[in-house]
Amino acid sequence: MNFQQLRIVREAVQRQFNLTEVAAALYTSQSGVSKHIKDLEDELGVELFQRRGKRLLGLTAPGKELVVIAERMLLDAGNTKRLAQQFSGAEQGQLSIATTHTQARYALPQVVARFKAAFPKVHLVLHQGSPAEIVSLLQSGAADIGIATEALDQDPGFATFPFYDWQHAVVVPEGHALARQPLTLEALAEHPLITYHEGYTGRARIDAAFAAQGLTPDIVLSALDADVIKTYVQVGLGVGIIARMAFEPARDTGLLRLDAGHLFPTNVARIALKRGHYLRGFAYRFLQECSAELSEEAVRAALQPASLTV
Repeated sequence: MNFQQLRIVREAVQRQFNLTEVAAALYTSQSGVSKHIKDLEDELGVELFQRRGKRLLGLTAPGKELVVIAERMLLDAGNTKRLAQQFSGAEQGQLSIATTHTQARYALPQVVARFKAAFPKVHLVLHQGSPAEIVSLLQSGAADIGIATEALDQDPGFATFPFYDWQHAVVVPEGHALARQPLTLEALAEHPLITYHEGYTGRARIDAAFAAQGLTPDIVLSALDADVIKTYVQVGLGVGIIARMAFEPARDTGLLRLDAGHLFPTNVARIALKRGHYLRGFAYRFLQECSAELSEEAVRAALQPASLTV
């Protein structure tokens, strides 16, 4: 048994048993993946995967048990490397942050600037993706810290902390009729709307607010980030609904931001850490730059299994 075999088993589950994707993720060949699986099954004397011909369909009972053990072993192996790096070079290394475009573009620049001033030798990697992709990066250990509004608080394997509260705003061209009247959901529903794609940046709360009033908005375009939304508002395609902090008057000339805090619920951006994942000392400093309440002591306590907390 070796670590590559354990990585393949874990990756197979994460990739829905698609061996082509497993091979690509681990930078190897599909035939090599298949051989590793067969060698591991031969060594253990049990079948780990349900099959139909050469296709993997799922895990057998022993396969399900092995995945739990493999995850723990791979996590501990990664922790061992990070522990050694911490004591051999506490001021240098790599910190991986998985986050959305909105957080990377509007919430994190000052945090990153302060962190880099304190740790200039630390290489900071920003993975930008969907909330689901951020969850996957945290689960696999590819990211040390995850930051997003959606999905992070739904995984019991994560410890999550509030980062900041934010609200949506409506964006219209200068001179638009909505800027000359009280802003209501009914008034918004009379115009074509441009907002975030489902699963991004509080979109579910936007949909829920309209549904609660029995309204069906005409969403003519959905996008992954506010810059695209504002661009299409500027060309007259519709009225935009974006994160309030994503509007910059000095840059977004020709547009107006209308307060919509009374229309849509407040959102909470969250920071997530995988329980059991060893954090380097500078990772705790990054968290403190995000929020003064995230002291190393508080974070370590939250990362402990429930049975070990006092």
